[in-house]
Amino acid sequence: MIEIALPLREPLRLQHLILDMNGTVALDGELLPGVRERLAALSEALEIWLITADTQGTLARVGPTLPVKVRSLEPGLGGPQKAALVEALGAAETAAIGNGANDAEMLSRAAVGIAVLGPEGLAAACVHAADVVAPSIEAALDLLLHPRRLVATLRS
Repeated sequence: MIEIALPLREPLRLQHLILDMNGTVALDGELLPGVRERLAALSEALEIWLITADTQGTLARVGPTLPVKVRSLEPGLGGPQKAALVEALGAAETAAIGNGANDAEMLSRAAVGIAVLGPEGLAAACVHAADVVAPSIEAALDLLLHPRRLVATLRS
């Protein structure tokens, strides 16, 4: 669990992290540099879910090499499926990271939604749905590894 005390707000007690795969932690189906090491460190505190419609067809190869649970999504229905996973895990205990339009609902429902400006871009819907916008997946994961950074951004 990661506990984050925010001034004038209820503390966050995160137990889960949901990550979109393509465009967020991977480009063209390949993990971006620095992701593997950060996920290993975060897996000591959080249950991590990697979710994807597997557009690039690399989930079967990449997923088992990471300390994550994997969820395949039906193509075209990603948004509602991602939001449903947030709710099933417990929105108040879940952080979510994504970059695509189908990630917006997931980001808005999670206790902490982090939109990532990655190599595939960032959907405007995510910017509006997220609590924080990060310039890269490395920076987004580092917000959870170093929670005082989140405090500095989210405090009232």
